[in-house]
Amino acid sequence: MEIILHAHHAEVTESLRTQAESAIRRIATRLHHVANAIVRFVGDGPTRRVEIVLRGTRHRELFAVADAHAFAPALSTAVHRLESQVASVRRSRRVPRNGDRTG
Repeated sequence: MEIILHAHHAEVTESLRTQAESAIRRIATRLHHVANAIVRFVGDGPTRRVEIVLRGTRHRELFAVADAHAFAPALSTAVHRLESQVASVRRSRRVPRNGDRTG
């Protein structure tokens, strides 16, 4: 899996880059078949934005974005939103293909 970190008008510390890579790897292990991930740090204006895109080989593209006054809380929120999407994808895979939900 390839992880691309992109900074647009932003200075991102090494620890924040490490935190982003670690979070993506953790999420990817739950999702399986992740081809690549792009983490974009955008620093235009007073707010900081983090955008995360996960592209897989067997599932649709997942996208999460969050804004905050600093990159660390924006990254945390974006990761949380992405984890929610991954949980939803995992739940949808467990539903039988005929739509019969017995249990």
